[in-house]
Amino acid sequence: MSEDILRMRGITKRFPGVLALSGVDMRVKRATIHALVGENGAGKSTLMKVLSGVYAHGDFEGEIEFEGRPARFRNIRDSESAGVVIIHQELALVGELSIAENIFLGNEQKSGGFISWAKTNTEASRLMKQVGLQDNPQTLVEKIGVGKQQLVEIAKALSKNVKLLILDEPTAALNDTDSENLLDLLRALRDEGVTCIIISHKLGEVLSVADSITVLRDGQTIETLATEADGVTQDRLIKSMVGRDLEHLYPPHEPTIGEVFFEVKDWTVHHPDQRERVIVNNAEINVARGEIVGLAGLMGAGRTEFAMSVFGRSWGSDISGTVTLDGKRLRIRSVPEAIEAGLAYATEDRKHYGLHLDYDLRENFTLPGLSKLSKYGVVDQHGINAVSERLRTEFGVKAPSVYSLAGNLSGGNQQKIVLGKWVFTEPELLILDEPTRGIDVGAKYEIYELIHKLVDQGKGVLMISSELPELLGMCDRIYAMSAGHITGQVDRANATQEELMRLMTLETASGGEELRQ
Repeated sequence: MSEDILRMRGITKRFPGVLALSGVDMRVKRATIHALVGENGAGKSTLMKVLSGVYAHGDFEGEIEFEGRPARFRNIRDSESAGVVIIHQELALVGELSIAENIFLGNEQKSGGFISWAKTNTEASRLMKQVGLQDNPQTLVEKIGVGKQQLVEIAKALSKNVKLLILDEPTAALNDTDSENLLDLLRALRDEGVTCIIISHKLGEVLSVADSITVLRDGQTIETLATEADGVTQDRLIKSMVGRDLEHLYPPHEPTIGEVFFEVKDWTVHHPDQRERVIVNNAEINVARGEIVGLAGLMGAGRTEFAMSVFGRSWGSDISGTVTLDGKRLRIRSVPEAIEAGLAYATEDRKHYGLHLDYDLRENFTLPGLSKLSKYGVVDQHGINAVSERLRTEFGVKAPSVYSLAGNLSGGNQQKIVLGKWVFTEPELLILDEPTRGIDVGAKYEIYELIHKLVDQGKGVLMISSELPELLGMCDRIYAMSAGHITGQVDRANATQEELMRLMTLETASGGEELRQ
């Protein structure tokens, strides 16, 4: 038996006007963890969709061998029957169904022609134990967190006698603890003989878990490396991915910080459905012109809820407190009023809330500021085209034209559109919620440079990120949040991961430097 479970040769995939894959070769050894890395748009997800039958045999050129035999998958059912299962970044679970029902959805456990719920729950419990999920199998999926939902997807794959498990950005939405638990599970599955292919932009995780790594760039195979034998480092991977050395992960920047112009005081927010629950508790922050201010916190700390409630009360109930901009108190009751006042909010979930994926670049770029391009209710189409082309060029969006659909672009290019559309509104304060989640290191660098350009114009940025190195590398000052409280702040010179983590795990608002008055 060959030590290779998978061989892909000369894989070429075309879309209208786009060559997504060009002669890609990849070999994966049996019972290993193989990472697939590259910039956004390099072709990683497309290659895995070819492998898993999302793109049927005949829709691409090249050959696939699985377990030494030609693989000609016409659809996902064919690939799953062979033992190839893919878990996409957007999980394919039904929130209104139980864990057990999701595990066996489409693969129902039957007895005498009817679904056997006893068998369903018993088998689900066995699979849940295997992946370390201790919940009741009858618990609704919508009642568990994203980390546990990933485990449900893996249990679902194991129920199909998986031989090759493909995971696309499995830790993108997970906190550090859930991410490490998931990586430990992949190691355990490898030891049990399951082969894994993992797509990830988190290069530290890749190096910690992968036995081998294939790098794609511009739809082509650059190289495949043995992680330990080749002594692979993050710098080595970055150079291979982007085709050049990055001297710094974060662009050098000398800030010019002016006076405090934006302040939030005594900000309290209750849950929209459970009004007795306080989600944000008397929070206070301020931002100066030319300053990048970070907001750190563990999952559930209330960071996104804080940002959304400030941005036009778009989340929460019974909101109280004051917001001032340039000394003037803002009485904002809606998102349009927030935009008019000079605020902008780039959501952490660009696919659901940040973009209209079935709209083109022109519509996405100009929608928040459409009033600037209309008169007496008539939209200036020539103005829309000119503005969109300018923003596409300025933000380096890689798309054939401004008529390209946002949903057809890579994650990094989608994020640039999100930034561009808010910059078009000419905000004084830009709130960035996880601005680089799920995008590659090269695109991150470009986005960091765009953020620096904004603050160099005298704007302010409030940056929420779950990646502490990103906050430390980009921010002039960082607030920490825990259980709805602002627990302290540190400036750039004194900020460390250890100090931030200490503040992020406090239960009450204390510690760190005094809040700047």
